[in-house]
Amino acid sequence: MVNVSIARRYARALLDVAAEANRTDAVADQLAAFVKALDQSRELADVLLNPAYTRGERSQVVEALMKMMGTLEPALANTLRLLLDRNRLIFLPDIARVFRDMADARAGRVRGHVTSAAQLAPDALEQLRKNLQQITQRDVILEPRVDPTLLGGVSAQVGSVLFDGSVRTQLEQLRRELKQR
Repeated sequence: MVNVSIARRYARALLDVAAEANRTDAVADQLAAFVKALDQSRELADVLLNPAYTRGERSQVVEALMKMMGTLEPALANTLRLLLDRNRLIFLPDIARVFRDMADARAGRVRGHVTSAAQLAPDALEQLRKNLQQITQRDVILEPRVDPTLLGGVSAQVGSVLFDGSVRTQLEQLRRELKQR
């Protein structure tokens, strides 16, 4: 619970500063890229999160990583330095997730997942996104997933609402109805 509270505090502060500069989406993209770099490199994560390394060593690594990423938004660069100074870089993935959720809520967006038995064509995915957008009355960002166990059809989850049109679910419903007779 403590890390959610800490993540929310830092994410809210970063969002407020980014929104003032009208750079919320840029900060979100750069923050996600920074977290992805940590996820992909165990050695990098070890240096930044292991207290056996000095603050100076970790600072050099953070500065080098920021330089490698190109021009970083000042609000994000300052936040990363602050997290480093306060030994809270371990909360960065949570901060990134909470930041994304808060930025989406502020922009009227909602994220969702669409699962199908095979890869959906881009135009089908776009049509599904538009339909879900009409239903939810919000901008929808979909992440496609493939699950061969669905047999066919599509299952979409937007926020906490599940729209299940998969063949597997329809067959399961038919099986339950036949058992009741």
